[in-house]
Amino acid sequence: MFDNPFSMVVAIVLIVSIAGIMRAKYGVRRDRHGNELPIRDPDADRLRDELKALKERVAVLERIATENNRGVTLDREIEALRHRD
Repeated sequence: MFDNPFSMVVAIVLIVSIAGIMRAKYGVRRDRHGNELPIRDPDADRLRDELKALKERVAVLERIATENNRGVTLDREIEALRHRD
């Protein structure tokens, strides 16, 4: 199969191309020193930010639910959550 140099070169180019496609598919890229760097996904960043905001809202709601004085403080907290978006 690899009895001539041309077929060996074609095989090497094919292997390198397939490896590059697989790295791109799985989100791996390399810097100029050969270190692997993850590719930033804007959707993942947006979801992280949204998750952080939801966790903050849940923390506020938990604090509201466990407070002893619920009168005016409860109304203020709910209004603050409504105007936060």
